[in-house]
Amino acid sequence: MLQQIGKTAKLASYQLAQCSTTIKNHTLMVIADLLEQHSASILSANEKDIQAAKKQGLNEAILDRLLLTPERLTSIANDVRKVVSLTDPIGQVIDGSILDNGLKLQRHRVPLGVIGVIYEARPNVTIDIAALCLKTGNAAILRGGKETINTNAAIIAVIQKALKQVGLPQTAVQCINDPDRKYVHELLKLDKYVDMIIPRGGASLHKLCREHSTIPVITGGIGVCHIFVDETADFDKALPIIVNAKTQRPSTCNTLETLLVHRNIAKQFLPKFSQIMADNNVILHADASCYDILKTCTATVFPVKDEELQQEWLSKDLNVLIVDSLELAIEHIREYGTGHSESILTRSLINAEQFVNQVDAAAVYVNASTRFTDGGQFGLGAEVAVSTQKLHARGPMGLEALTTYKWIGYGDDLIRQ
Repeated sequence: MLQQIGKTAKLASYQLAQCSTTIKNHTLMVIADLLEQHSASILSANEKDIQAAKKQGLNEAILDRLLLTPERLTSIANDVRKVVSLTDPIGQVIDGSILDNGLKLQRHRVPLGVIGVIYEARPNVTIDIAALCLKTGNAAILRGGKETINTNAAIIAVIQKALKQVGLPQTAVQCINDPDRKYVHELLKLDKYVDMIIPRGGASLHKLCREHSTIPVITGGIGVCHIFVDETADFDKALPIIVNAKTQRPSTCNTLETLLVHRNIAKQFLPKFSQIMADNNVILHADASCYDILKTCTATVFPVKDEELQQEWLSKDLNVLIVDSLELAIEHIREYGTGHSESILTRSLINAEQFVNQVDAAAVYVNASTRFTDGGQFGLGAEVAVSTQKLHARGPMGLEALTTYKWIGYGDDLIRQ
């Protein structure tokens, strides 16, 4: 089965690579329109997945990732329309030169080819990947989690209907609907047809792909994100940022998981912080010195465990630690961070610059929420993933991250001497 999927995807990628921007944009507009026209069938399929997930006892964070609402579906369709408005990178001349021998060299941006994406519990990912791949002339093979099997099938049917309507091969976007994990392993070995694998899910999925794939893998999306409140921070401005980073949508990878507070302000800051966390139903997990302060305050607090510092809560739980200096805050982030998103809340330009220069992450913020690490927020449109790697792509992966380049040499009947 997978050999046939791979073969037809590769053939489709050749046709997509030759499509004009006009054709690709028209295709995306048709997809967006059909998503709204077929919203009833998509939402009905999603309800089946939600009910099945509840019967399995999946937690609220997973249910939130899985859930589609009319508002979310409309937002997803609008995200597809936003991709239409973005500049098509394919065919761009990156740079060029003329050699002494007269050979004119240029680097042209081209599609990667076929992209395989393995993801869990987020049906919006199906649309995001399809839109970005089609815009960049790439074919896509998608393998969603068993939790989204009905929703994904309904969405893929709409996408393929749009492809057929505009005269493009329906095999440009395909989905592996069988939940058997053996197909994940088969996809990871499909290097004859697939050019890149992007896993979107938990640490175990990323580990599986890194260890078993014969295809280049872009990993990311695991976000143990930190905010450091330094001794110069403005409390009234810092607290809303923390609330946003933790509570706006706790199940996302750019959500705050650990707050670091400078010791010099801890006794003044933590009671105010505790009150606002209680108001937002956030449960705190504190180190020993922090616990001594927080236990008499408003919010629910427990002693933090070391393993909790290394995990994504993906819920309204937050680790809180006191550190003695900016240097120790950076040291903690190096030890426990996943290279996703880190932030400092400060009024000191010197501290801000030191934090930005010394913290190694895909996105580093000064006086801003970690929630901004998102393709849409960065002006990239939808995103395929947030890469925490350093090669090829880093941070939110938009259109340009789904391209490579080729060298083109123009000669006047030249031969090498």
